[in-house]
Amino acid sequence: MDFATGIGLLVGTGVIALMMLLGGDLHMFVSDHAAIIILGGSFAATLIRFPLSSMLHGLPLGAKFAFTMRRTTARELVDQLASLAEIARKQGPVGLEKVEIDDPFLAKGIRYVADGYDVDFIRDNLERDRDNFLSHLDEGQKIYRAIGDCAPAFGMVGTIIGMVQMFANMTDPSKLGPFMATALLATLYGAVLANIFCLPIADKLHLKLHDEDTNRTLIIDGILMIRDSKSAALVREMLLAYLPEKHRHDADEPVPA
Repeated sequence: MDFATGIGLLVGTGVIALMMLLGGDLHMFVSDHAAIIILGGSFAATLIRFPLSSMLHGLPLGAKFAFTMRRTTARELVDQLASLAEIARKQGPVGLEKVEIDDPFLAKGIRYVADGYDVDFIRDNLERDRDNFLSHLDEGQKIYRAIGDCAPAFGMVGTIIGMVQMFANMTDPSKLGPFMATALLATLYGAVLANIFCLPIADKLHLKLHDEDTNRTLIIDGILMIRDSKSAALVREMLLAYLPEKHRHDADEPVPA
C-alpha cells in the first residue's frame, strides 16, 4: 500500500472540507449542474482523445498502481538475484524450483531458467511482458493527465454557462443566486478534480512507470546472467549499476555461501 497517495488525498480533501465548514454549510457547495458539466465534459473530451477500451483499462489500472507499492525494491532485487545466482551455480537450474519468490515477474523468469528455456526465448518473452506492462501503465497516466487538463477548462465552461443564465434572468432576482453559485462551483469542482486527484495521480504513475522500467530491466539482465551461469559476485556487480550511487555501497555486501 502506498500510504503517501492515500494520506495526500485525505489531507487535501480534508482541508477543502474544513474550509467549507468554517464558512457555513456543506450543502451550499453541492451542485448537480456543476458536477454534470465537469464529470460529463471531462469524460467526453478524454473519450475523444483515447479509445474507450483504453479508458476502461487505463483508469482502473492507474488507480490500482497509484495506491500500491512494489513489494521488492531495486536494492532487494540485486541481493535476491545474487542469491539466486549462487543457488544456480551450486545446485544447477533445478535448485531454483524450490525457491519461493514473491515478485511475479522475477518468479516467471526464474521458472524459465529452471525449465531450461533458451536464452533468446527468455529475453524476448520477458522484454515483451515488460513493454506491455509499461505501455498500459503509461496509458493510465496519460488518461489521468488528460482528465486533469480538461477539468479546469470545463470548470470555466460551466462558469460561463452559469453567467449567461444569470444575465439572461436579471429581471428575476430569485434566480440570480442559484445561477451564480452554479457558475462558481463549476470552477471549484474543476480545480479540485484536477489538482487534488487527477494530476497528482498522473505524476505518481509517471514515477512508478520509471521505477518499474528500471526494476524489470534489472530483473531481465539478472535472469539472463543466471541462465548463463554467471557467478553471484559478477551478477551483483553488474546489477549495482542500476542503483543510485548512495545505495550501491549499502548493497555491496558479500553473498552468503
